[in-house]
Amino acid sequence: MTATVAAPAQHTTHQRLLHRVAAQDAPQAELDAIVVPNGRPAPYLKDAFRAAREVDATLLLLCSKNARASDAVLAAKREGVRVRAIDTDEVAHLDVVPRFATSRLLAVKRLLRRADTSFKRNLGVLVAELAGWQRVLFLDDDIHLSRPADLRAAAGLLDEYAAVGLSNTGMPDNSVVCHAYRDSGGRQDTFVGGGALAVGRGTFRSFFPDIYNEDWFFLLGDRKLRATAITGTAYQSDYDPYRDTVRARSEELGDTLAEGIYGLLDNSLAIADATAGYWAEFLESRREFIRTAVRQVQSAPHLTGAHESRMIAALKAALGRNHLITPDLCVRYLRAWQRDRETWETHLTALRNHATGGTDDAFRTLGIAELVHGS
Repeated sequence: MTATVAAPAQHTTHQRLLHRVAAQDAPQAELDAIVVPNGRPAPYLKDAFRAAREVDATLLLLCSKNARASDAVLAAKREGVRVRAIDTDEVAHLDVVPRFATSRLLAVKRLLRRADTSFKRNLGVLVAELAGWQRVLFLDDDIHLSRPADLRAAAGLLDEYAAVGLSNTGMPDNSVVCHAYRDSGGRQDTFVGGGALAVGRGTFRSFFPDIYNEDWFFLLGDRKLRATAITGTAYQSDYDPYRDTVRARSEELGDTLAEGIYGLLDNSLAIADATAGYWAEFLESRREFIRTAVRQVQSAPHLTGAHESRMIAALKAALGRNHLITPDLCVRYLRAWQRDRETWETHLTALRNHATGGTDDAFRTLGIAELVHGS
């Protein structure tokens, strides 16, 4: 084992793994669809409507929580957008998306997070594959697009890259721990994410595991990161990452695993180098990173009162959760994830054998045609 693997540290940037391309220098292409995991009411979809209209793409809205498919379709049609929408709570029990070993493992360990983002994105991938879409944009409903034309640049780059993210100029897309590290004076970068991510057909072989940083796992191949570029701009709306401790606690396992893996990739190593010995060292590095953030918060003159208290409470919640993570769990998770990759490909192949192509047929093949709103 090399010294690099034996002495890991959490990195504050992974930008060297990305290829940066100016939108004006990128080839242009059209998107087939924009997939939105929608949890907010229809008024929050105005950027998605504008983008779909601008690039003449089908809009697929996957609705739950405070979003309703019927309301979203009415709003989309008023904006002149081709739209399909599904209330995903009506689909979740139908085994449209396979049951993953990673989810079973975390359920046993009581570490499975309560979010449906991964399910929605996986459903979007299945529809895209069966409909024959070639270029798809995943777009969260809290993302604002100042230049929807950048989407044509992202789509054009998919001939060379597996995925292309839009550069986020708004609220940094980080975990609570990394937010606190930055807010208290540390230099913390961001990466591309599923909030504004264009993907090509070859990437449909990947799936989103039910864990925080599911988009980072989606971008991985067998050994390393798939070729990934960044172009254009997007803007994520502000939110309070320290409102309670639940977010930090639920993110910790996914953040630890993803940061550990991407740290290896930064050093030109492979996923296979994430051994139990590596994780033992990295877990201590991660814990020291969180403790450093706590000390920075406590000593930062601009952080006082209730805000400081919430930040420290969130960091301590993350640290407490991290102490439940063992090297064996990390190794077992990655083994289960590799099995899930095979499960996903088998599932895709079986569905593909029954599909004839086209959006409506995709829903019929999945057995959910009667649950789809819009036309």
